Amino acid sequence: MPPEKLIDGKAFAEGLRKQIAAEVQVLRDQHGIQPGLAVVMVGEDPASDVYVRSKCKQTGECGMLSVERRLPADTSENELLLLVEALNKDPAIHGILVQLPLPRHINADRVLNTIVPEKDVDGFHPVNVGLLSTGGQALVPCTPLGCSLLLKDRLGDMSGMNAVVIGRSNIVGKPMAQLLLKENCTVTLAHSRTRDLPAVVKAADIVVAAVGIPQMVKGEWIKDGATVIDVGINRLPGSAEGKSRLVGDVETAEAAKHAAGITPVPGGVGPMTIACLLRNTLTACKRLHGLED
Repeated sequence: MPPEKLIDGKAFAEGLRKQIAAEVQVLRDQHGIQPGLAVVMVGEDPASDVYVRSKCKQTGECGMLSVERRLPADTSENELLLLVEALNKDPAIHGILVQLPLPRHINADRVLNTIVPEKDVDGFHPVNVGLLSTGGQALVPCTPLGCSLLLKDRLGDMSGMNAVVIGRSNIVGKPMAQLLLKENCTVTLAHSRTRDLPAVVKAADIVVAAVGIPQMVKGEWIKDGATVIDVGINRLPGSAEGKSRLVGDVETAEAAKHAAGITPVPGGVGPMTIACLLRNTLTACKRLHGLED
């Protein structure tokens, strides 16, 4: 991919973390406040374990209080709810994240909805969902927030642009559409069952692919000069025996022939997610203390 077409999420996330660390230091020096993030994990899911370790490590590196609560897989739903309620009341904790997936005997929606909206740094609580859709002061889900920051950095004013979001999940697709509407884009929320999806994508100035199907979006679907954000992370068999490779939801090499800018996989949206989790924790801390965000 030509360097001028690369939207480098890894580099952007590094810069964002440095900015967050500087603001955390100001909070500590001027107000005696240290933002605190609590991450709760139930069970021993290997992928979740790697992710939680990375979150906690980066939280500490930014000067925040990092609290990790690991519970056995047989923890009851009531025990988990009691822990969440205790974190809700803890003045040292400004952000609460319950790592998904949870064991099957626990109702994830009930647990996530128990987190007070002001500390819901994942942005999944119905109150935050409603505030985002009505233009209120919401905590925004981390992945779409990261996509939005990359787009604004690349394009500046997006008013009037045609944007297509492929994927209608509550975690990425729907909040992404709301963020693009907030930027005055004309937004189409498409999905795997959209009729003539190639033609819909071909009309877009901005394409955000978050459908979870490896390389579903073909290069020839992309309009010349469009900007492509690939949220997908899919593992496919590699060329060597026992090896695998990561690909996105977009056929990157072919799409790059048409796009003016495109995120790689890996190294695009992925690093932005944790950086935006830290950003949300800082935001939640400032709001809870009545400070300007």
